[in-house]
Amino acid sequence: MSSRRGVGLSAFQNRSALSTQYASHGASLRSNHTSSLQNQLSVFQSLLHNFALQHGETIKSDPTFRAEFARMCNAIGVDPLAGSNVKGKSGGKGKGSWWTQTLGGDVNDFYFELAVRVVELCRATRGENGGLIAVEECRERVGKGRGIGGGMDISDDDVLRAVRSLDPLGSGFSVVTVGSRQMIRSIPKELNPDQSTVLEAIQVLGYVTCSMLEDNLGWSNARSETVIQDLLADSLVWVDAQAPEKSYWSPASMGLDDL
Repeated sequence: MSSRRGVGLSAFQNRSALSTQYASHGASLRSNHTSSLQNQLSVFQSLLHNFALQHGETIKSDPTFRAEFARMCNAIGVDPLAGSNVKGKSGGKGKGSWWTQTLGGDVNDFYFELAVRVVELCRATRGENGGLIAVEECRERVGKGRGIGGGMDISDDDVLRAVRSLDPLGSGFSVVTVGSRQMIRSIPKELNPDQSTVLEAIQVLGYVTCSMLEDNLGWSNARSETVIQDLLADSLVWVDAQAPEKSYWSPASMGLDDL
């Protein structure tokens, strides 16, 4: 008769106790790791706060310095524009954005003033470009202050942040990429893939014709004509009917030299 004994109940109990110990130890390690990361983040945020106070005037006046500082904020999870005009649980008004708490209202107001000017510019030029304007063109026009008050010393990054600050309002303003350029779209309408392709081709070549689209993309004449007509209807392209074949240009892709 074999003297080998089967696994008893105590073996299962020991295994269960061991699993519980491993789980408890793992939870303790995670808690310590989380606490350490929170302490490090708190130190970084404190240093960032002191840096902001020390270089506040430069942040307000230098668009390049301001953009780099905002990137540092994002790297440690601080959104400079978050929390603006947010009401607390008691129903009262919140403390405002991190910009306001750290540097006062000047920088915070700067971005909202810039957002207002971007909206005004987009509305004023919608008849020219169909509601699609390049970020750098927007920066140039707002910087010169043509038709919307005095100029502002701003960067592309400032314009992008101003547009993003409009998101909570459901304004329909967004930033899209067409080819290698970032564009501000001020109409709540998505570009389909064919329209994006045509606009990208215009950005590279300067203009397109239906035959160019058919020869280079293998499109049928009906497809080319449909896309072009849709873009024309939305004022996203202009037509030059004086050439032997009609050519189509995008006002958003034209140079900024004459702004």
